[in-house]
Amino acid sequence: MTRDLGALAAIVARKATEVERLRCAGGALWAKAEAVGPARDLVSALAGGAIIAEMKRRSPSGGSLRPELDPASLARDYAEGGASAVSVLTDGADFGGSLDDLAAVRDAVALPLLRKDFVIDPLQIAEARVAGADWLLLIVRILDDTALEDCLAATDRAGAHALVEVHDADEARRAVAAGAECVGVNNRDLRTLRSDLATFATLRPLIPAGVTCVAESGVREASDVARLVGEGADAVLVGEALITAGSPRAACAAFVSAARSAVRATR
Repeated sequence: MTRDLGALAAIVARKATEVERLRCAGGALWAKAEAVGPARDLVSALAGGAIIAEMKRRSPSGGSLRPELDPASLARDYAEGGASAVSVLTDGADFGGSLDDLAAVRDAVALPLLRKDFVIDPLQIAEARVAGADWLLLIVRILDDTALEDCLAATDRAGAHALVEVHDADEARRAVAAGAECVGVNNRDLRTLRSDLATFATLRPLIPAGVTCVAESGVREASDVARLVGEGADAVLVGEALITAGSPRAACAAFVSAARSAVRATR
């Protein structure tokens, strides 16, 4: 892999080691994954301005956020706050998450669930499906074209869907060429961990009509949501602003209201 991964390089190396530990259970994982019922449809859930509410205990950019969070309780707060879907960080080393968190959220709410992790191999897709994920995050920055195609094919095999994440024009073109049905524009550069909300407006024209477009990262307040929806986001993924709020339910409701108001303003 010759791409400049910056801060991601160590994470990708760690994920490769984790994947190797899964190899011996690969057949059983796929048998279970293929037996899971139909995935919940995130694209339909995002119609009309939507918030994907994220949970994570910590992050490399934000440090400790909510170490004591209870995944099931927080998911119910998000659902009651009007979230259209829940994103669950399952990486342990940097985000304090696990597949157990995903399973707990699956038991708690009926919303579509996104496994957010650093997916580099189809086996991670199988294990996510078994744990209850409907959608998988695929980060173009860490996948060459062959790996991206393999992971998209594995997502289909598992009966799930993919949110294909991009940060620059080349990645956006690669995602579209690979046939992504849902593209996430990450306003944070994962190499440097710096975020810029202007990234979304720059890349949005590269995402064709018919492809759902999600704005990710950098959202701090309701006005940021309104801005991104006004610039063409079908949905906005919000993490730290919800996690650190005194009332995640109320904060989620405020972001949902801003998204829906922005949709009405564009009609």
